[in-house]
Order: sequence, then structure tokens, then C-alpha cells
Amino acid sequence: MDWRRCQWGEEAGNPLIEPIGRSWMIADPTVLLPEESPDGRWHLFANSIPPRLHEFVSEDGVDWRHARSFARGAMRAFVRRFADRYHLFYEVVDWWLPLRSRIVHSVSEDLIHWSQPREVLRPSFAWHGRVNRNVGNPCVVAWREEYLLFYSAGTVFLRDCGFVEPRYVGLARSRSLHGPWSADRDPILGPRPEDPLRNLGAGSIKVHSEPATGTLWGFNNGIYRDGEGRSRSALALLSSADGVVWEGLEEGPFLAPGGSGWKRALVYAVDVRRTAHNQLHLYFNARDGWFRGKERIGLAIGRVPGDQ
Repeated sequence: MDWRRCQWGEEAGNPLIEPIGRSWMIADPTVLLPEESPDGRWHLFANSIPPRLHEFVSEDGVDWRHARSFARGAMRAFVRRFADRYHLFYEVVDWWLPLRSRIVHSVSEDLIHWSQPREVLRPSFAWHGRVNRNVGNPCVVAWREEYLLFYSAGTVFLRDCGFVEPRYVGLARSRSLHGPWSADRDPILGPRPEDPLRNLGAGSIKVHSEPATGTLWGFNNGIYRDGEGRSRSALALLSSADGVVWEGLEEGPFLAPGGSGWKRALVYAVDVRRTAHNQLHLYFNARDGWFRGKERIGLAIGRVPGDQ
């Protein structure tokens, strides 16, 4: 599949998942396909504020039911099945002011019982932040003879929103999912004043590997200020041969904020899965306002013309 040729369309029923209870946010979705799960259903994990993970289940990937809440203090999770185990990486917030966070890893055989989380990565470089010291938004892929862990670090304050978003994206490596992980000294993505989609911060990235073509595809939600001075985030497709040097930043976003509805202000973090029908299911959260706003989760489906 040439992911650059994808034609994207939003699910008619968007948004699909609303915040739980009195919370104003459900965000940072990560998904398991039916063929990967023990019960043959779709499973989606997301987080709320105060930080906590929520699991949702679905028969078709569109109609979702809240199954349970767990892992207090956790946010920005990433789940995948490697071999016969489920691996859950997520960010743990230790302090809010100033922000202090780290990435941990937990393992399960059944998606119900999870091992005690073990620390994977904590802030160690200057670009991880001086006041806010944080790492999060993990994404793990198998690439050649090692595992690559992509993560966000550092912060940029969005004045019109009143909160921070990630300034950099970094890369760590390991021969084993259980570590140890070695972080590259320099970030792989950062703010660029000349880039209209990333002039404030790098946001986060979710990466898919195509070993047959030697290509890593990255779905990046850069943080930027638009021509009217508003904070924004939109989704762009990047490509890389090594996970360090990324191309495609000059191309426009394929999913952008706008209008007067549920994604009026910002389009955020994603997870993208390739289904058995050779489609890309991209789950994302969006925000309908700036200082005051609600965040929900929706679905966009990508198809390449001619592919079945």
C-alpha cells in the first residue's frame, strides 16, 4: 500500500466516543484489531483528565461501549500485540505543577490482568524540559533487528488554551521490549518557525513499519499557530528510512481542524491500524474550543484507489 495515495473520509457518526461522566476529555486513543484480541472484538484504550485509562470494546470499530477504567495517573497509552503477549506502554504523571512524567510498560496475556508496570524511560536530556520535565506519547515498532520507541518530550505553552503541548519528538532503541532502552541524544522532530504545521511544537507521532519497502510511515500532529494567531494541531503523513530523518513536512495536512463542530480548534493524537480489508482506520481526538473546549474521539478511514 502506498499510504501517500490514501483518500481519507470521516465516519458519518463522528464523534464516536464521548467523555466519561463529568470529564471534559477523552483522548489519545490506541486500538487492537478483532483478529488480535482474545474475544474477537475491537478494543480501544484512551485517557481522561484527571489521568486514568479507559477501555472500550466494539463489534465493528464504530459503535463503542465503555468496558472499564483502570491505571490511575496514566495517560497517552499505546497498545500492541507482539507474539503471544499484549504490551501496554503509557505515560505516568508524577507531578502536575511543574509537570513531571515518565513512560512505563505493562504486559498481559488476556487484556484483563496486567503486570506491574516497569519504568522504560524518564527525562534525561535538556530538551526533555527544564521546568516541565516530561516524556510521554509512546509508540513502539519492530524495525529490522531492534525495537524503536518514539516519544514526545518538553512542552510549549498555548496561551489561548491555557495548557501545554509537546515541543519535541525523540527516539529510543532496544533489542527487547523489556529493555533496557537507550534514548538518542538529539530529538528527531522539533519546532520550525518556517513550517506552517509545526511552528510551535512537534506534537506526537504514531509510526507504522513496512519492511518490504524499507519505509517507516509517521502520522504526526504538529502544534502550530495559524495566520490568525490561533493555536492549532493537524495531521500530516511523514516517511522515513531510518526513523531519524523524516520527509513530507512540506505537504499539507490530510486531516485538519475547522468549522463549527467537534473538531473546530485542534485535531490531536491518533492511532492507525491496517484492517483485513486493506483499509486504514485512524482514530483521533479533537477539541471544539480553545480555553474552553471538549475533546472527543472520532474515526477517519483511508483507502487507496485500486486496492482491495
